[in-house]
Amino acid sequence: MGLKANILTQEFIKEAGGADIRCFVIGDKVVAAMKRQGKEGEFRSNLHRGGSATIIRITPEERSTAVRAAKTMGLNVAGVDLLRANHGPVVMEVNSSPGLEGIENATDKDIAGTIVQFIEKNAVKGKTRTRGKG
Repeated sequence: MGLKANILTQEFIKEAGGADIRCFVIGDKVVAAMKRQGKEGEFRSNLHRGGSATIIRITPEERSTAVRAAKTMGLNVAGVDLLRANHGPVVMEVNSSPGLEGIENATDKDIAGTIVQFIEKNAVKGKTRTRGKG
């Protein structure tokens, strides 16, 4: 407290064993999920940090948690990272701009194509958003 700095703490979920689950949410459903495992001695499971990824079957509770997390953040496309805890799934992070390469390789699914289909299906004719004029 003497630092006069904001500090973020996060519960340590020992039973996760250095692994997390990335759920890719589009609209109101999880379209793909992968288990990411951190390399030996690393608690972070990010692929760019040397982690590995495999396809995984998620539970209905994990599916519901991921969709609710994306909706809570107001996102139609999101990467929701979960931990499997003894007391149920725990949301670790919600990514508004998740990478596609890892999950497409792990699941062999065309996530980019699914995003485009969602946009085409849900676009409102004559309505566009721009960041600014000129």
